[in-house]
Amino acid sequence: MTMAVQAEKIDPVAIEVIRNKLDGIANEMQLTLVRSAFSAIVKEGLDASASMFTIEGETLAQALAIPIHLSALIPMVRHLLEKQPISAMQEGDVYVMNDPYLGGTHIPDIAIMMPVFYEGRPIAICTAMTHHQDLGGMAPGSTPTNATDIFQEGLRLPLIKLREGYGPINETFMAILRQNVRIPDIVTGDLMAEISACSIGARRLTELAQVYGGEFVTRVFNELLDRSERMTVEALKQLPHGTYSYEDWLDNDGVDVDRRIPIKVKVTITDNTMEVDFTGTSPQVRGPFNCMPSGSLAAASFALRAVTDPTQTIPNNGGCFRPLKLNLPVGSIVNPQEPAPVGCRAATIKRVTSALLGALRQAAPTRVPADTANEEVILHFGGKTSQGQRFVTSQILIGGNGASARGDGVDVIETDVTNCMNIPAEALELESPIRVHRASFMPDSGGAGQWRGGLGAALEYEILDGEVTITYRGERHFCPAAGAAGGEAGQPATAEILRKDGEIQVIPSKQVARLMAGDRLHIRTAGGGGYGDPAARHPERLQADIEDGKVTRTVA
Repeated sequence: MTMAVQAEKIDPVAIEVIRNKLDGIANEMQLTLVRSAFSAIVKEGLDASASMFTIEGETLAQALAIPIHLSALIPMVRHLLEKQPISAMQEGDVYVMNDPYLGGTHIPDIAIMMPVFYEGRPIAICTAMTHHQDLGGMAPGSTPTNATDIFQEGLRLPLIKLREGYGPINETFMAILRQNVRIPDIVTGDLMAEISACSIGARRLTELAQVYGGEFVTRVFNELLDRSERMTVEALKQLPHGTYSYEDWLDNDGVDVDRRIPIKVKVTITDNTMEVDFTGTSPQVRGPFNCMPSGSLAAASFALRAVTDPTQTIPNNGGCFRPLKLNLPVGSIVNPQEPAPVGCRAATIKRVTSALLGALRQAAPTRVPADTANEEVILHFGGKTSQGQRFVTSQILIGGNGASARGDGVDVIETDVTNCMNIPAEALELESPIRVHRASFMPDSGGAGQWRGGLGAALEYEILDGEVTITYRGERHFCPAAGAAGGEAGQPATAEILRKDGEIQVIPSKQVARLMAGDRLHIRTAGGGGYGDPAARHPERLQADIEDGKVTRTVA
């Protein structure tokens, strides 16, 4: 009897109970990871993820976390299974890796993978990924915007067995790790949080198998994957079939600052597939804005889920992604060749996402809004205080969402594949000699339209002590978020350094710079695109914008 025939006889109530239990386990893993972490970028920014896989390497369940991480874990688990067959693993084993050219995403994202056994039989693999605050390299934070090869970005980790069974942690590995990072206690603390998350997942899966039996739960795992595939294919059939194209641009690659980087996509929808072709997209670039294939997979997976499951009724697992087909030209910015730098790949993945959604807007105009600011400004601050205390900390800044056919864009909101939070001013000031002088909406930044684009933010930081190296990774400085259906583009982003002596230095979207006590950093993030003819906006809505300070009377 085939597995498909067996699955038909499974009690549907049991399937639904196990499905929800798996989601609960994934989210418990995520909470364990966040609450056990040492760094602000995880504790406050939530830049970490957890998920579970089948022993064949398909995503079984995901926490509500970071789509980039969740997709990057797919090739990392595949690499694990290629190098270390599941039959050769044992209960308690822990594996670690981060190398982008072996399936990872970028160097700060370290994955922990742990096989799960029940009565001596493997039933699943638990995984966790954390963006670590520092992993060495040429700049604090390990994502220098001016890197020209991956060796400048920090410590690369091939697949390593971190623990065999329930034995001791590999102390040689831990010593090497600590020797190569600027804040070893924080980095190792976050790594232990990842192991804790996977341990919780393994314990809960074992408890689930104790209730239902190991063979039964693995049958349900396969049925859940097949069900998600069937439901996704059925949703694709409801979309207009055809080929849809769109193009967006990165401001630059951090090295050649005057060169705009094209991202071209062509999406073809059929009855049972969504094929994404990146032919015409920029060749790989000198700077660190290349992204590995897992990045484009994350963008395409998000876009597919957004247009096929707006009510979130389809179980979120690897079956949803089976209809995807990607054409990633070798040597392009979405499929670079070693040793191209990849540290700032998130900016590219977000631009790939906006291009994909722009294409899909043609097929589903009521589901997809105008272009979002779609920038995630990463600020890394690192250095020593005048008392010699070393620090590395970060801030995550965002812009406005695009307006839709149903309403205004959301102001200052994280969107699509990143899904992080900002670091509160109190946490940033506690970890570094930095004062936050301003964090507010940026009036007039949303694109005009019948529905207004979401606003960006205005922020100001002052260095209080010592010498600080900052890494500023911005976007939408030169290529603003386009409007849709006659709506106008959102306002572009800006950033500048105001030196203590009054000199002003404009940041051209990306820069690594040194700031001294008294220097200030001024940032304005981008607004989202508007939707519909601005003349059609209801006067009462415009008046409310003026009264709320979102639009100035002059611009109105």
